[in-house]
Amino acid sequence: MPTPADQLPTPRLKVPEGFKVETWASDVLDARMMREGAKGTLFVSSLFVANKVYAVLDKGGRREVKVVVDDTALPNGVEFKDGALYVATPRKILRFDDIENRLDSPPEPVVVYEGFPPSSQHGWKVLKFGPDGKLYAPVGAPCNICVPDKGQARILRMKPDGTGVETVAEGVRNSVGFDFDPRSGDLWFTDNQRDWVSDDMPLDELNHVTRPGKQHFGFPYCHSGLMVDPEFGGGRQCSEFSPPAALLGAHAAPLGMRFYTGRMFPEKYRDAIFIARHGPWNRPQKDADVAVAFLNDRREVVTVEPFLTGFVQDDEYVGRPVDVHVMRDGSLLVSDDHNGAIYRVSYVGEGGATAKP
Repeated sequence: MPTPADQLPTPRLKVPEGFKVETWASDVLDARMMREGAKGTLFVSSLFVANKVYAVLDKGGRREVKVVVDDTALPNGVEFKDGALYVATPRKILRFDDIENRLDSPPEPVVVYEGFPPSSQHGWKVLKFGPDGKLYAPVGAPCNICVPDKGQARILRMKPDGTGVETVAEGVRNSVGFDFDPRSGDLWFTDNQRDWVSDDMPLDELNHVTRPGKQHFGFPYCHSGLMVDPEFGGGRQCSEFSPPAALLGAHAAPLGMRFYTGRMFPEKYRDAIFIARHGPWNRPQKDADVAVAFLNDRREVVTVEPFLTGFVQDDEYVGRPVDVHVMRDGSLLVSDDHNGAIYRVSYVGEGGATAKP
């Protein structure tokens, strides 16, 4: 069950001076990835618990939650383009046409693509249309650590009709979020590294694709650009592979990420990357937050800083951020699958309130 609105951890969440965090929507069980429709509908996916896709409607101060896709296995990936909602399951990409006009009676889906390899691990997808008009999707490694089959541990792109599939990046263990630089159009993505080496290594990654189809990011031979794998790295060197653009912490589980393209936040956040760090599942020390990566004019990461914190209280999770979304007014939405909720972060100016339930 989702956490009741009056029991959400919103009052305990912390943001920098001048920002305010409030509950934007509750009762969104297992809220995961978010995409906004042309008419302002927020489409929210789920994963292991709900197996649904929701439409969240802003009713002028309150939100109405509708189920538009039900009883569909692991529909984590959602995207919106030209009036259609795209939904990715581990095996298929589906398209629901004219969805915002048919929220109460969604159409039968059109199968766009059904060529993903089967996988019981890291099989869920994310979706994003690039500035090239192509649809991007990851194919995760089918294991914690192994030499994957051809076609796995990579990011693909295809035409909107599912044809012309090609590899954009190889050596990608498990990417659960990516976005495109508004300045250059380059793809950036988060990647979760292997488990069961130590609590402090490897470090999860933020990566930058500068040569589509020609870069290998290390899996399973090198992790974090620093550590040759003890099982599969024999005879290999990390210098053979594209290094991370930034390291995001040991087992931090970085998921959704988004370039900030709004105008509400102060200028220093323009074109910075907000990253939801879901937190470790098997590390004794818990940590979860939304971080922000600041880039310089050469598109290098200068620093990664916590932005929205407070999801861990007394060494227990009280929330776990999954995705971030920049609204048209410049505010930032953050989904929380632990509570089935969505928070809104806005800027109110120096000296403004920092939290609102």
